[in-house]
Amino acid sequence: MWGAYTFPYQMLKRFAPFIFLASFVAMFLPFVPGLGNSVNGARAWIGEGAWRFQPSELLKLATLIYVARILSKNRRGETDLKVRLIKVVIVLISAAGMCLLQKDLGSAIIFGAIVLSIAFVAGTSISLLTGAGILGSLGVWFFVNMEAYRRQRFTAFLDPEGNKGHWGYQVYQSMISIANGKFTGVGVGDGAGKWGYVPLAHTDFIFAIIAEELGFIGAVAVIGLFFLFIVFGIQAALGARDVFGALVAGGITAWFGVQAIVNIGGVTGAMPVTGLTLPFISYGGSSLLVTMAATGLLLNVARHMK
Repeated sequence: MWGAYTFPYQMLKRFAPFIFLASFVAMFLPFVPGLGNSVNGARAWIGEGAWRFQPSELLKLATLIYVARILSKNRRGETDLKVRLIKVVIVLISAAGMCLLQKDLGSAIIFGAIVLSIAFVAGTSISLLTGAGILGSLGVWFFVNMEAYRRQRFTAFLDPEGNKGHWGYQVYQSMISIANGKFTGVGVGDGAGKWGYVPLAHTDFIFAIIAEELGFIGAVAVIGLFFLFIVFGIQAALGARDVFGALVAGGITAWFGVQAIVNIGGVTGAMPVTGLTLPFISYGGSSLLVTMAATGLLLNVARHMK
């Protein structure tokens, strides 16, 4: 974060294509025998144990920077804008497609959110963004329905009670932990959900443990902090000195906002479970590393505001 905060962020514009290319190539490493491995059905990691890394986390930041570079160029006319939008679509399909190839639907959704948010900040028409959103939703629907187990897991949140014995087990146990927390929580360290009842309590479902131990007050505090992050991120984007900085700040803000919404929505049973971490809080080295780097970049843009 400190390095990204002090680095002249405008220089990233020059090296953005190389950063994206290197990150994209790294997405093939999980498929190398002996190097990559699968976790919960997704082959998206390289290495083992404490040295495990998820290349898609790095690709998120690389894609954000590259798309911001493409859309921050000076407009020379409608034709030039169409060419740049086509480039953005190609980048999105490439990045999200690699995530789907790794069976990592959650990251693919975040890539869509990042690119669409940057395009919105860049002034792309609402009709085009709406059309892109619809096409993206259809792509997710097609991917989910390719296999029965994936469809059942994706739709389990619609009936947690009926699916509590299998596909909806995580969500059902998570809701029990949240309910146990009531208004003030059972106390820090005294929650029972993390002792094997809520699967992945230290990563994807950490919000359920927060709600159990800190109660409604703690849950609202966490959501409120994310809300403040989004508000200040939007202010940084609006006050950026250059277009590239504004697009980078807007993209990072949307990235963290959407990822927090999807994670909390899945934990509370309001949305499908996608396997995304809760930014800044969930355990995960590669996620935290890239999250802090992106935060430093956002602070970098903010300290050069007009």
